[in-house]
Amino acid sequence: MKNLLLACLVWLVNLALPAVADTTLITNVNGYTLNSDYELLQFNAIRFTDDTVDAVFSDGDILPTGSDTVIDGEGRTMIPGLIDAHGHVMGYGLGLLRVDLVGTSTETEAAQRVLEFAEANPDVEWIQGRGWNQVLWDSNEFPTAASLDAVVSDRPVWLSRVDGHAAWANTMAMELAGIDRDTEDPVGGQIIRDENGDATGVFVDTAERYIEEIIPRTTFNEQKAALTAAMNALAAYGITGVHDAGIGSSTVRAYKELVAEGPLPIRIYAMLAASDPLYQDRLAEGFFKSDDSTLAIESVKVVADGALGSRGAALIEDYSDDAGNRGLLRHNDERLEFLMRAAMNAGFQVNTHAIGDHANMKVLDNYEQLINETNTRARRHRVEHAQILRFEDILRFAELGVVPSMQATHATSDKNMAVNRIGMVRIQGAYAWRKLLETGARIANGSDFPVEHPNPFYGLHASVTRQDQRNEPEGGWYPEENMTLIEAFASFTLDAAYAGHQENELGSLEPGKKADFIFIDRDLFDMPLSDLWQVQVEETWVGGRQIGN
Repeated sequence: MKNLLLACLVWLVNLALPAVADTTLITNVNGYTLNSDYELLQFNAIRFTDDTVDAVFSDGDILPTGSDTVIDGEGRTMIPGLIDAHGHVMGYGLGLLRVDLVGTSTETEAAQRVLEFAEANPDVEWIQGRGWNQVLWDSNEFPTAASLDAVVSDRPVWLSRVDGHAAWANTMAMELAGIDRDTEDPVGGQIIRDENGDATGVFVDTAERYIEEIIPRTTFNEQKAALTAAMNALAAYGITGVHDAGIGSSTVRAYKELVAEGPLPIRIYAMLAASDPLYQDRLAEGFFKSDDSTLAIESVKVVADGALGSRGAALIEDYSDDAGNRGLLRHNDERLEFLMRAAMNAGFQVNTHAIGDHANMKVLDNYEQLINETNTRARRHRVEHAQILRFEDILRFAELGVVPSMQATHATSDKNMAVNRIGMVRIQGAYAWRKLLETGARIANGSDFPVEHPNPFYGLHASVTRQDQRNEPEGGWYPEENMTLIEAFASFTLDAAYAGHQENELGSLEPGKKADFIFIDRDLFDMPLSDLWQVQVEETWVGGRQIGN
């Protein structure tokens, strides 16, 4: 009994004592951060305790003594960790385990990659992949099932387009789904057909469900593995936070289990998918934030239209290269308003995918009405992509307090087809970063991975040059829409944090904020802008912990 009482007394004393804090001082760095006034500050040392910055030190400051750990930064450049404000973590993680079609230049090359994957993975029941883009192929035409049948006919094949708004099937996949010439196009979708009315193998937007509904579901453990693989891979690019754009109930559960097992490798600001059958149940659960601040759920993702490359973006007038086609709205007016209103009434931030000018107009119309009705301007509702805008709608973002969440590399990827799709007039309101910034809007930048490569330095390069990695076109594509380097840097740091209600914790290296930072191999603010995409990340730290090697 005496020993038991002594043990209880020791336990109570330890409970009353604060946890021992671990303080780290990193010296000899070439550090950069922004302050709240968007001024670029330089520093040469930083001190943090556990996961929080205590102080940064400039030339002439006396460095403190008594830190538990002192690290020599060896003169390397340190900047705040970069935040991708729009990505798809599960899709990226699964893509690491599937056929990668990014960069293929012909339909034949894409089919060859499928064959190589099939031969290397004979036990895979469904061959899946992502990343094809017919606009970059010599044919500039949608692919057909025939080219897949020629390489794999004994197993179903299903390959998502780079933007996820179309997919390519072989004949076996279509037969398993019961697709024939009598299969109707669903609302918000299209089956591409030949002159006889037979499906050619490409399914656009909601028509993808015909195939996806029969694909065996990824197991829960596979989902957790995919999320973990993705987060670690993203950290290697210097990404310390991602706004995960649309997750279903199963992914919510996977994230919560992972965060319970230990801190996530990077910070996830997750958007609940409005397409989830349990959408309203998730809203009823309210906000979630883990104790270690690596997982937050307080927003939703609604999809209003498709993508420009597959001509699914909803336009007010016909596509310039496809008379009679104005794209696809994913919901009727009543459904779109319901999804938004339900989230706002629950206090959630609403982030709506809109690419075409028609979709953007409708989304902003809804925001204008519903923000007033629900008194939720402070929730900083967002338009994801905000890609093609009427001039009058550009003005509405700042007026409504709506954040344009945009992806710089979309402009440099789309430049080869965007003018063909929408013509010389509408292109003036497309990828319009400068016009939006001049109204006072704050752009949250990202990549939309796996649609684009997740490397944020590709996005910084595209933001300031409007060029691809061959530095084409000369002078930039509509260079009047360029960001300055400070603006681009802010869009991946302070403004991305602002778009996730995290500007008091993330986005800069200031006392009281999280110790999320990266070391890079050159001075970001003293180098040719044309070389920004070549920056390499040497170390990534999240919450004072080094992630990976």
